[in-house]
Amino acid sequence: MQKIVWIICVAVLFTGCVQTVVKPDDPFYAPVSAQELRQPKPVTGSIINLASRRDLYSNGRASQVGDILSILLKESTSASKNAKTTADKSSSTTLTAPTVFGRTLDNFSAGFSGPTTEFEGEGKSDISNSLEGSISVTVHEVLPNGVLVGLGEKWLKLNQGDEYIQISGMVRPEDIAADNTISSEKLADARISYSGTGQVSDTNTMGWLSRFFISALML
Repeated sequence: MQKIVWIICVAVLFTGCVQTVVKPDDPFYAPVSAQELRQPKPVTGSIINLASRRDLYSNGRASQVGDILSILLKESTSASKNAKTTADKSSSTTLTAPTVFGRTLDNFSAGFSGPTTEFEGEGKSDISNSLEGSISVTVHEVLPNGVLVGLGEKWLKLNQGDEYIQISGMVRPEDIAADNTISSEKLADARISYSGTGQVSDTNTMGWLSRFFISALML
């Protein structure tokens, strides 16, 4: 009875560990607000605001806070690991015939052998992932060394749920192509999340009760 109560308590605990559903319009990935883009006009008596002007002959690449940058997702990872362990142990002891009053006891013999222990284990793991697509982000910060910090998210509304991509990272201006795109492989400190919500995503997610029965607590 106590074991059943313990299992129920742990199961209730697992219900609190259910992953929080991700929702769109995360403030962290929100674009730069118009208020932040407004710059105070310098008091120079000039009609032209040099602080906010853009060169007519600029290359069109993102360079300032609020600019839009397109990121081409080209992620591919593959890992393989094999492990095999073999171990065995055995012991034995033999006693020679003792000598009593100068005479050897020829008919005496004794031997001991310990238990034999053997272990053999083998494991193999293969992981492969790929992600292709594109997402546009906004520049949230320009670091003193000129590196751009971009953040953004993309949501796709499907008939059985939503799919989303959230990305953040640092970009060197010289890595931006002429068409204002950059490969995700050149993002520094990149954080890329791709998943979904809805019925299709739920069917591919293991329930909390199944996770409980395969957890270390049940071993």
